[in-house]
Amino acid sequence: MRYYLSSRLDLKNFLDEKAARYNCPGFIQDDPVSIPHRFKKKQDIEMAGLIAALLAWGQRKTIINKANDWLNRMDNSPHDFLLNHRPSDLKKFKGFKHRTFNETDVLYFVEFLSRFYKRNDSLEKAFTMDRSNENVEPALIAFHRFFFSLENFPERTRKHIATPERKSACKRLNMFLRWMVRNDGQGVDLGIWKSILPGQLICPCDLHVERVARKLKLIKRKSMDWLTAVELTNNLKKLDPSDPVKYDFALFGLGVFEKF
Repeated sequence: MRYYLSSRLDLKNFLDEKAARYNCPGFIQDDPVSIPHRFKKKQDIEMAGLIAALLAWGQRKTIINKANDWLNRMDNSPHDFLLNHRPSDLKKFKGFKHRTFNETDVLYFVEFLSRFYKRNDSLEKAFTMDRSNENVEPALIAFHRFFFSLENFPERTRKHIATPERKSACKRLNMFLRWMVRNDGQGVDLGIWKSILPGQLICPCDLHVERVARKLKLIKRKSMDWLTAVELTNNLKKLDPSDPVKYDFALFGLGVFEKF
């Protein structure tokens, strides 16, 4: 399918239409965002969202199955499990594996988040930043440092929490923040956090989004790293300064469903 876009207005109208098409309740069922949508309690939504986002590489069906597997091992009450589990309950995670993510990583996540939730009422506090910041870079850097602040954390687990300090595009964490922050009334993103503005989010850049963005000349940098994700988002801000990441739906939909 060919599209002819001769101006920024054409591009905006085109992407607005595609975003509206895919940013709808029908998108939820086959996407990892379906995992946090299973829950009503704020802390459970946060935990389910983080789990689904951290496992989000590979086929979407597999990601959903593995996230559900993890949550099943927490009796589908993640916040209660974190606050009240006994040491013997940790045996439930034995044998968990998704690609390079295994039970060692899960056990550290459980340990960190158990300590965190015993002192805090929301994971949002681990991503706090100033509203004057241009984007969420400071929040992602701070979260990475905080997450690995416990003594004797497994070094192997570092690769599962990205940070702009290592030039990562931070696709999975940016997707998690999109879910938690955006609240546009369309029913996909959950919008339960208020300390970060939608205009501060960075577009999650998977292979589909990157490919479509390059075809639309929204990306010029050759590598896919943090600066490239920022470049894409800044170009999307020219179309909608207050909510650039809504176009993630358009770029992803074009890449996956329309083979753009």
